Amino acid sequence: MLIVGFILRNVPGINVARHIDKKWSATLRNMALVVILTRSGLELDPGALRRLKFTVIRLAFSPCIGEAITVAVVGKLLLDMPWLWGFQLGFVLGAVTPAVVVPQLLTLQHKGFGVEQGIPTLVMAASSFDDVIAISLFGVFLGIAFSEGNLVFSIFRGPIELLMGIVFGSLEDRSRNRFVILLGCAMLSVFGSNVAQFSGAGALGVLVMATVASYGWGDLEKAPVADAMAIVWEFFQPLLFGLIGAEVSIEYMDSALIGKAFGLLTLAMIIRLFVTFLVVSGNNLSIKDKLFVAIAWSPKATVQAAIGSVSLDIARERGFTGMRQEELGIQILTIAVLSILLTAPVGAVGIAVSGPRLLSQAETRQRDWGQNRGGTHSRWTRCKQALNVRQD
Repeated sequence: MLIVGFILRNVPGINVARHIDKKWSATLRNMALVVILTRSGLELDPGALRRLKFTVIRLAFSPCIGEAITVAVVGKLLLDMPWLWGFQLGFVLGAVTPAVVVPQLLTLQHKGFGVEQGIPTLVMAASSFDDVIAISLFGVFLGIAFSEGNLVFSIFRGPIELLMGIVFGSLEDRSRNRFVILLGCAMLSVFGSNVAQFSGAGALGVLVMATVASYGWGDLEKAPVADAMAIVWEFFQPLLFGLIGAEVSIEYMDSALIGKAFGLLTLAMIIRLFVTFLVVSGNNLSIKDKLFVAIAWSPKATVQAAIGSVSLDIARERGFTGMRQEELGIQILTIAVLSILLTAPVGAVGIAVSGPRLLSQAETRQRDWGQNRGGTHSRWTRCKQALNVRQD
């Protein structure tokens, strides 16, 4: 889907995707992100989340910050990039993408891989916190570089967004029309936070909301909602990945920059994998488990597509066209594009291939998976049956 979106944007003669309105594209991508994060929250294991809560925090903070520092240092040495701009690039690249990670983890979880160790819950929960941290700290360094807004507010923006996401998500209503209300409140969380200019809080709010609802309903009552959400995802999945692929434009791929950018990305990824492997230690996880988490923590796409061009856009809006600021903005965008091309497909394939090989499979889940293979048709059937039982 990513490759098709990229082709539809960049191949001459069929480059129809370049005419897609950016606001429509962003809206559809946000809607798809709401659906997959809601599915993620419904599937989180509260017991595993309590057991691994400190690991979730370490996984959300440490690899992102470690990669950002590495990128800033290497950017200074290789590209002569000022520190403020180097950290902007670092936090653009530091965010893992739930859009790639969560669907793969849900598939593995449904097959029982890593469930007993709580690995799907660990990775899915940490991914939303990771995005809040990356987006917030990017905003801090962006504000300092262009001296816009209140610096104190920018610094405390991250904790404010974390608190807003948790509070809003915890207010989930547990009434009868569960699917409609949950999806509606999730949409309100993402789009409302964007309007309020607290975009980092929205995704976390969705995840917390779905987790609270799932815990309150129990397995039996959440089943029809989870199945209905899986059906909705079948429609939004190609939109999300196709539109992310269509955001990647080769117009900004400066050939003179690509070699240095590739070196920077490679070194940053090595540091990220090493830090990730270290921070998930101490939870009775095997070496294979920790290696899988490191692989799962590598794909980049959604955040990079969303904020990769922000520095360049602001530089041009402030009248820095043809100046050093515009050149730095183009470098950030180029490297963000390259990171999507390299890590999104490789990371998705890496998770899908390494999961069954590195993670142990729960026996009961293995039997359930064998009995319930049937794709969307089976989900429709189970969803209708569960809703009919509830109606009776």
